[in-house]
Amino acid sequence: MSPQLAGGRGGPGRLRPLLGVVLDALAEGAARRAGPLPAGGPEAVAARVAQTLGEALPEHGTGVQEALRTLVRLTAEGAADPAEPFCAAHLHCPPLAVAAAADLAASALNPSMDSWDQAPAATALEAAVTAALARLVHPGAAAPDALITTGGTESNQLALLLARERAPGVRIVTGANVHHSVPRAAWLLGMPEPVVLDTPSGVLDPARARTALAAVPGPALLVATAGTTDTGAVDPLPELARAAREYGAALHVDAAYGGPLLFSDREAPRLAGLAEADSVTLDLHKLGWQPVAAGVLAVREGESLRPLGHQADYLNAADDTEAGFPDLLGRSLRTTRRPDVLKIAVTLRALGRQGLGRLVDTVCDRARELADLVERHPDLTLYARPAISTVLLRPAGAGDDAVAAIRRRLMLDGRAVLGRARAGGRLWLKATLLNPAQAAGDLEALLALVCATHQEGSTPDDRG
Repeated sequence: MSPQLAGGRGGPGRLRPLLGVVLDALAEGAARRAGPLPAGGPEAVAARVAQTLGEALPEHGTGVQEALRTLVRLTAEGAADPAEPFCAAHLHCPPLAVAAAADLAASALNPSMDSWDQAPAATALEAAVTAALARLVHPGAAAPDALITTGGTESNQLALLLARERAPGVRIVTGANVHHSVPRAAWLLGMPEPVVLDTPSGVLDPARARTALAAVPGPALLVATAGTTDTGAVDPLPELARAAREYGAALHVDAAYGGPLLFSDREAPRLAGLAEADSVTLDLHKLGWQPVAAGVLAVREGESLRPLGHQADYLNAADDTEAGFPDLLGRSLRTTRRPDVLKIAVTLRALGRQGLGRLVDTVCDRARELADLVERHPDLTLYARPAISTVLLRPAGAGDDAVAAIRRRLMLDGRAVLGRARAGGRLWLKATLLNPAQAAGDLEALLALVCATHQEGSTPDDRG
């Protein structure tokens, strides 16, 4: 059989019939699943995969259509689908159809963003999109810039690397609410162990930050968070920015979750002070409704990216660069990388800032509606009003073991996916609302399901 390539002039014709197979298999798998995730838990899912897959590397293939139909259907049947109303555990968004369609084009064309001659148009597209996103984050800066990354973890690692290169020996000062990728990046980069401050209120206290910065003998990097993983809390950015300036520290803000609030005229004021940061992480595969991966690192001064520069003659020969061919190796620590900018560019063009802002407003409104329902419910307790779109709740009087058991029971039955978070010394069920198609009735039904599951499994030892 001759190879059926996705690209070239004949590529679209070869893809068209296969897309029908894929779409049918997705529909069949979703129908078989009939809920937010497969029932039965890990063992049942693994057994179903093993039975259907058989040999992962067979001696002879089964053919293109059979392989697509069987394995796409299997994956869809066994998926945790964030587009389902009761799938609300993580910062894992349902992607927009237009973004997923654009991602197909990126896969078919398969440009690699490490040299212009592999990605001519994508290179120019990335330059335009990153410039626009940099201006969104740092509107008053003279020459901001941004990089496309795989997500918050890579963006945070890059931010710490740049801080280390600006000031060798720099010490990180941050809160206990910081994302785990920050201390991990410090370890990977051989930096001094971060100064981690307690955050009993859920956010970094500027007074504590000032005391810690005053005690650091050398250069410091203050790392704040705009949208914590557990509660969505936003640190007091204006006060923290003033503290950083007062002590000559650099400021990085991990706004992987909260950063896209900038699309919304109504919600953007929650990020006051963000523009003063030297670097900012944001993820568009959270509140941007992009397929993974779609991360961004924005910097206030584009010149600060210079340490990422790297020379490999076969990719960015000096004479090619002097002749006007763009040098892409300084745009990432990766060499081969996908043109993730395409789906972002298509989404920005299709919806505009206002359209994305309306989606942000919608999920924030849904979170407030859910919090209202919990507050009014006689059998449920709310941790706090939502800061962005995360709501923590638990059955009234339930112990931590009962809360954990409710979550596992819902997962094992395939009825709902809720996260877990520890706050205020207790364990809570976490609903992270990123689905703009979720309806108020879905929220009421989800709470009813939580209460019913608690009653089904409660014992005297579970209560209190």
